[in-house]
Amino acid sequence: MITSTTNQVAGATTTTAATTGRGMDSLGQGDFLLLLTVQMQQQDPFDPVDNKEMLAQMAQFSSLAGVSETNATLEQIAEKLDLLIETTQSASEI
Repeated sequence: MITSTTNQVAGATTTTAATTGRGMDSLGQGDFLLLLTVQMQQQDPFDPVDNKEMLAQMAQFSSLAGVSETNATLEQIAEKLDLLIETTQSASEI
């Protein structure tokens, strides 16, 4: 049992070491699922994480994912507007 837990922790440490240095901006859904899985594996079965706390964490991540998608969409819109402005300026110079 102890060896199994040690191997799981070592595996989690190895996996998280691969993500070190990327910064918080580049954490994604896969990273969240990894952390959630490790948290579930390592929790005390006689004192599990509170359901409200777990739901709050999931809601925060869901909200963060929505904000990230919104930012990506806004960046695409800004790029298209920049291209439209450049095209309009080029056409008006002719």
